[in-house]
Amino acid sequence: MKKMLAILILILMSSTVFAFDHRHANWEALLKQHVVLIANGNASQVDYAGFKSDRAALKQYLDALSAVSEADYRRWSKPQQLAFLINAYNAFTVELILTHYPNLKSIKDLGSVFQSPWKKAFFTLLGQERSLDDVEHGLIRAPGVFNEPRIHAAVNCASIGCPMLRQEAFTADLLESQLEDNLRRFLSDHSRNRFDAANKTLSVSSIFDWYKGDFEKGHQGFTSLDATFARYADALGDTQQAQEAIRSGGLKIRYLDYDWALNAQRR
Repeated sequence: MKKMLAILILILMSSTVFAFDHRHANWEALLKQHVVLIANGNASQVDYAGFKSDRAALKQYLDALSAVSEADYRRWSKPQQLAFLINAYNAFTVELILTHYPNLKSIKDLGSVFQSPWKKAFFTLLGQERSLDDVEHGLIRAPGVFNEPRIHAAVNCASIGCPMLRQEAFTADLLESQLEDNLRRFLSDHSRNRFDAANKTLSVSSIFDWYKGDFEKGHQGFTSLDATFARYADALGDTQQAQEAIRSGGLKIRYLDYDWALNAQRR
């Protein structure tokens, strides 16, 4: 009996010691210290030099992500799973940049003719060697799993054209408001999404071209690009008249060139 009790205590202690922190506190501390908001809070720049000086703390968080087993992950709630995957994508992207920073101008510099940087399998997640594409397209965008178009404003590709890296970690209890906030901020940044009233044209990020299908399936109420832009007309339009025109739909849509320059803090 004493032996069984001792084993039970060890199991309970082990599960307590290695329980994953769903607050993502270590990641959030790094974000608060090394992410700078710009464009009235609608975009951000990343202090990669600062991240590099805190590489040990980043590694500690990445190791915690990699330690999660697929069995444990499957026991979590859907919001916990999605927050985990978004944070993992963003944190491992920072790590990828740091492997060559400051000697690169774009994440694309880390690829080659034969392999894009997003297809490099350079980390372990849920018990398998993974690439960033595996996380985004294989896990986050897997059909029928999360069905969440707003993730395209949450995962960060370390580029100026990409929606902002938040100053806080995504967490299950705040996930809905964080996804909504990120998409709204992205559409409010008129360097990347804007309405030309004179020509009745919406000039928007190429993200809406690449992932148009995700905004047309009805998931989370997104049924079309027109409906998506109408939903955020107050972010896209500067005046009431412009907002009404966007809500009416039927506008010409132009996709802007994507800026792949590194989203590094300008010093």
